[in-house]
Amino acid sequence: MTQFEQWTQPEPLWREDTSLSSYEPLKEDTSAEVAVIGGGITGITTAYLLAKTGRKVILLEADRLINGTSGHTTAKVTAQHGLIYHELIKHFGEESASLYYQAQTKALQTMKEWVDKYNIACDWAEEDAFLFATTSKGALKLDKEYEAYQKLDIPGGTGNELPFSMDAEKTLRMRNQARFHPVKYLKAIAEEFVRLGGEIYEQTKAVDVTEKDRLEIKTGGGSVVSCEKMVSCSHFPFYDGKGLYFSRMYAERSYVIAVEPEREVPEGMYLSIDEPKRSIRTAEYNGKNVLIIGGESHKTGQGIDTSFHYRALEEFAAVTFGIRKKLFQWSAQDLTTLDKVPYIGPITRKNDRIFIATGFRKWGMTNGTLAAQLITDYVCGETSLFHELFKPSRFKSDPSMKQFISQNFDVAAHLVEGKVELVEDKPNRLKKGEGMVVQWKGQRAGAFRDEEGQLHVLDTTCTHLGCEVEWNSAEHSWDCPCHGSRFSYDGSVMEGPADQPLLRIAIDNHAELPFQNLDDADRPQDTP
Repeated sequence: MTQFEQWTQPEPLWREDTSLSSYEPLKEDTSAEVAVIGGGITGITTAYLLAKTGRKVILLEADRLINGTSGHTTAKVTAQHGLIYHELIKHFGEESASLYYQAQTKALQTMKEWVDKYNIACDWAEEDAFLFATTSKGALKLDKEYEAYQKLDIPGGTGNELPFSMDAEKTLRMRNQARFHPVKYLKAIAEEFVRLGGEIYEQTKAVDVTEKDRLEIKTGGGSVVSCEKMVSCSHFPFYDGKGLYFSRMYAERSYVIAVEPEREVPEGMYLSIDEPKRSIRTAEYNGKNVLIIGGESHKTGQGIDTSFHYRALEEFAAVTFGIRKKLFQWSAQDLTTLDKVPYIGPITRKNDRIFIATGFRKWGMTNGTLAAQLITDYVCGETSLFHELFKPSRFKSDPSMKQFISQNFDVAAHLVEGKVELVEDKPNRLKKGEGMVVQWKGQRAGAFRDEEGQLHVLDTTCTHLGCEVEWNSAEHSWDCPCHGSRFSYDGSVMEGPADQPLLRIAIDNHAELPFQNLDDADRPQDTP
C-alpha cells in the first residue's frame, strides 16, 4: 500500500469545524414535566418538539451533546436503508412496509423544513442515494429490492454503472434524498430548544429510575430529577424496565475515514450490498469537497484487530479515488433489533410513562427524527399511523424468533469461550499506548499502559452478565462480545447495557506483565 501522510485527527470531521455551547452539570434536585435522556439527534429533537407544546422539559446528557452515535454518523438523510423493503414486505406485509417508507420520508421532509425555517447552515444538499452490487448474487438481491420499490411506489430506478472506478453488476437509485452536517444542524435545534425554555445539563449521567407517583431519575452525581414522563434516547436504554432489551438487540461497530481525494468527487450517496460493504458520500471541509467512506462492520468485541478496519478503508479509498490528504478517522456503534425495525414507544406494553427509542441499525438521522415525532405524539396523548409498526412490545415470530435464538446462542458461545480461554504466560512489558489481555496472578486480566507510563489493570469480566471483554486497539477500549457494552481503558462505562465499571486491580506499576502474544515479533504493528 502506498504510504501517505498520517491521519490528522482520530475524531469525526463533524466536531472539528463546529464549536458547541457548553452546559453545566446538574448539581441539585429538580423537576420537570418530561425528562429526556440523551443528547444526540433523538434526544435533542424530542426535547425540542416537546418544548414546542409548552411543556417544561429537561435534557440530561452523560457526556457532551452530539458526542455519541449522532456525532459519529456518516450523516446520510435517506429512506434508503440498505436492502430493507423486500424484507419488510416479506415479514410485515406491503401496508407496513409502505408505512416504514412514509415515516422515513416524513422525517426527511421535516428536517428539510427546519433547515429552511431556521436558516440552518448545515451544508444540506439534496442528492440521490444508490445501492450497488458488484456480484451477480448481489444483483439478484437488488432486483428483488427494486420489485419492492415498484410495489410501494418508491421513486427510483436501476442501472449498471458507477461514476467512479468500480465495476457494478447493478445499481438501485432512490431519488431526492439528502446529506448534511449533523453537528451544525443539531446545534441549531438545541439552541431553539433552550430559547423555548428547555434546560440542558451535560456531564450528568442518568443511572436509575424509581417509579413512584412521579418518576425519580437518579444521576451519577447524586441529584434527582422528578418528572411525569421520561424518554430514554441514550442509544442503549439506560433503564431496562423489565423489557429485556439486551436480549432483543445486538451491537455492531463500523468505521469511517474522511479524505481529500485525488480524483473528481462523484455526486450522490452510495452503499454497496456485497461484502465488504462500503458507504460513500461527499462533504465540505475547509472549502473543499472531501470523501467520507465507511464500512467494515462487525459485532462489537468480535472483530479482528480493529486497526485493520481503518487500513482496509484507506486501501479502498486509495485504489478507487486516490488520496491527496488524510483528514479524519472515527468509528460508531449501532444497535439492530430482532426484526430490523427500531423500537420506538412505551418501554413495556403497560407502561405509559417511560418511552424508548433505539435500534436504528445505522440509519439514525431519519429514525431519530421519526422517533422524536412519534414519542411527542405519545406524550401528548395523540395517535399516529406509525405507532403500531414501531412499538417496542411487538414480536413477529418470523424473523424475531430465529434472530432471538441466533443472537442468544452467540452470547452463550462467547460467554463459554471467554471463560475457558488460555492466556500465554510470556513476560514482556507493555509499551505506552498499548493494551492487551494478560495473565495476572493466574487469572485473566486486561492491561493498558497510558502515555504517562501509568499501568491500568482490570478484571475483564463484563459487569453486565459476566462475559469476558476484549481489547479494542484502535479506540483503547474494552468491548464485550455478548451485548456490546464498552469500557474505557480505566474501566469506566462508555456504552451500555452495563452500568457498572470494570473492577480495577491494584498493582505495582513497575511489575512485569505476561502478554498473550508470544513475543514482540508476533505483535501487530502500530496503526499508521
